[in-house]
Amino acid sequence: MADVETPSLPADENKKPTIATEDTSNEDSKGQNEDVTVLHDKDNFNVKHPLMNEWTLWFTKPPSGKGDNWNDLLKEVVTFDSVEEFWGIYNNITPTSELALKSDYHLFKRGVRPEWEDPQNKHGGKWAYQFKDKRAAPIDELWLHVMLSAIGETLESSSSDGEVMGVVVNVRKGFYRIGLWTKTIGKSVPGGGDADTAGGKGRSPEKSKEVLMGLGRKFKEVLGVKESEVVEFSGHTESANAGSTRAKAKFTC
Repeated sequence: MADVETPSLPADENKKPTIATEDTSNEDSKGQNEDVTVLHDKDNFNVKHPLMNEWTLWFTKPPSGKGDNWNDLLKEVVTFDSVEEFWGIYNNITPTSELALKSDYHLFKRGVRPEWEDPQNKHGGKWAYQFKDKRAAPIDELWLHVMLSAIGETLESSSSDGEVMGVVVNVRKGFYRIGLWTKTIGKSVPGGGDADTAGGKGRSPEKSKEVLMGLGRKFKEVLGVKESEVVEFSGHTESANAGSTRAKAKFTC
């Protein structure tokens, strides 16, 4: 990440993140008065609230114009698994609004590369929205809210859905774009048991579409997009085949 300056950002101590964490209610509460979280001291915290999943931050630097390939541009930055580590990282990376054009941040579950070809992504797609008026878009705030929703596991109505792979923000000349990558594209999910109940391991096509649409509506809500505006979903395969043109939206909400 040497290509990106990393100025420190002031931690907002008045805002506590709403993030789902593992249950530690049975742990010894001795010494609570001495607990220091990142909300008290962003550099010297001694308490960690574990997340339900591990997450990896990736960065795509702008191409140099000398025939760079994707692997040269995509860099793995850091993996974390607690609320405190997230804020420690966020407070020490360049804000999205200050990134160079053609830069991207990717926040994905550990073990999932932000690539269409990744085995966990190749049958999936993404919800995406473009903010065409860059000056009017509070991109730093929007990207933060999306990241918190992802690591806080609040985008999906059920933790068993397992649809969220990661979130992405793209910085381009004419727009900012934020995307939410999913594991499937709303088709049936194989598995035993009743596909339409919580106890079933599979999902019918109707249930899969319902899950995907619910995810899109929540994503739209987090982005603060007006009801009259449209958030689009497209499959990775269709996007790859579309080449330089935009893939036709499979779903909208």
